[in-house]
Amino acid sequence: MNVALPVAAPLNPPAGFHTLLFQTAARLPNNTAVVDAGCVWSYAALAMRVERLGRGLVALGVLPGERVAVWLPKQVETLVAAFGAAVAGAVFVPVNAILKAAQVQHVLQDAGASVLVTTRQRLAELSRQWGVLPGLRWVLLVDVPALSSLSRFAATALPSHVQVLTLAAVEAGGGHKVLAVDATSLAALFYTSGSTGKPKGVMLSHDNLIAGAHSVAQYLGNTAEDRLLAVLPLSFDYGFSQVTTAFSVGASVVLCDYLFPRDVLAAVSRERITGLAGVPPLWSALAGLEWPAATGEHLRYVTNSGGVLPRAVLTRLRAHWPQTQVFLMYGLTEAFRSTYLPPADVDLYPDSIGQAIPGAEVRVLRADGSECAVDEPGELVHGGPLVALGYWGDATATQERFRPPPPAMHAVDTQGATDPLARVVWSGDTVVRDAAGRLYFVARRDAMLKCSGYRVSPTEVEEVAYASGAVGDAVLVGTPDERLGHRLVLFATPPLNGATDDALLQALRLALPSYLVPAQIVWRLALPRTPHGKFDRVQLTAEAGTVVAPSGLT
Repeated sequence: MNVALPVAAPLNPPAGFHTLLFQTAARLPNNTAVVDAGCVWSYAALAMRVERLGRGLVALGVLPGERVAVWLPKQVETLVAAFGAAVAGAVFVPVNAILKAAQVQHVLQDAGASVLVTTRQRLAELSRQWGVLPGLRWVLLVDVPALSSLSRFAATALPSHVQVLTLAAVEAGGGHKVLAVDATSLAALFYTSGSTGKPKGVMLSHDNLIAGAHSVAQYLGNTAEDRLLAVLPLSFDYGFSQVTTAFSVGASVVLCDYLFPRDVLAAVSRERITGLAGVPPLWSALAGLEWPAATGEHLRYVTNSGGVLPRAVLTRLRAHWPQTQVFLMYGLTEAFRSTYLPPADVDLYPDSIGQAIPGAEVRVLRADGSECAVDEPGELVHGGPLVALGYWGDATATQERFRPPPPAMHAVDTQGATDPLARVVWSGDTVVRDAAGRLYFVARRDAMLKCSGYRVSPTEVEEVAYASGAVGDAVLVGTPDERLGHRLVLFATPPLNGATDDALLQALRLALPSYLVPAQIVWRLALPRTPHGKFDRVQLTAEAGTVVAPSGLT
């Protein structure tokens, strides 16, 4: 089904990240913007809904800077709410669709959200254990067609100060004037996956989102002919980037909530996808499937971020799509995206995360701010227009990670001019650079282990496990040990070829020094993941402390 509406006039003056959509709607109104469960939305149609919602939010009483939380599956209303909030000058807060009520309450309370956009069922789940949410004033339901339907909605547990409305009603009530948006103001709060403690809200400005979209589209070579499959959560900055990058050039975004990796394969073929972004666990699963040869005729590129892509997985992917470009990337929510490795270098330097993306300044620094020598491990420090504003409501954490730049660092804009940086973000990740300036990921600073007096990077052991062909997935963690420092435990899933525990252990012993060989291998049918699809090392570390001996697949 094709949804057609009149062309939306772009808002004036352009400043907020919603102008990525409106400017393209004015230039390419009939291009497909979004495909959602077979429903095709043109840029003109989507822009019209977004503008109506933005004006409706203002008419409702939503003030600039107020937070609009969106807890929805991956659907077109998620994007309408995100960009509509920007039109109103409000702040978009995406909430991962797979989170439970208690986790959602934390985000709503921490962000001080005044608006929640969700479904009837999700509100019922939330209302059963309603927390202290004094700032929440409106709940907008996307799956209730009319105000008359609300009488059948039982929400007796909701506080009296919360008004439940339909999203359609707010869209229909928008005739209010919209004020200009300051491009440097807060646009979105992206909550980290919470690898340590509760998730923190990373504050992104409109400028951050716009600069990121243009930078990524530049090095990926995106055009209006591209069709991008959005399989990652839109609450993940990497996932939301598929939308902003596409909108910046007039490309199409196909929304895909999948249950099994084969669903992704089917969508790539059915929708003739040209660009696919993923994280290592997803690529590991996709690499084991049989892909139709015709896929390579239209799949122009794939990208990886969110962790190092094991070389063995990369090799299998390249065998599936010999002509498809592979972009290996590195990023962090606090700076969106930092580096990428050009596809021409992937075969020569498959372990590298490349060099700085366009417009970013990336250095490898010692703790005192001085620059590391070639092959000397140091912390990756990012400066430039993609650096976030800090952490929401946490000045202490902001001051620890976001600091004034060392004297040597500067930003290079798209015209080649240099400007002093207002701030840089210290990533917490250890990397090294080679003589040509290419960067190589070593480990998260808080993930580095110490065994028998040696520093251990989990990636080094995991790479050997993958290369052996004796695992499906592999994650190395450590538990405290008075004698060794850390006792190494490798969690693994079985491979498709049915390799044995002995085969894996033999491969590790042949390739690694004794201090790097795990003391224990624990097999699981599946490894836990964070809400953003990465392996959950915190949970596995906790489990490692309770595992006494392997007991078969669990």
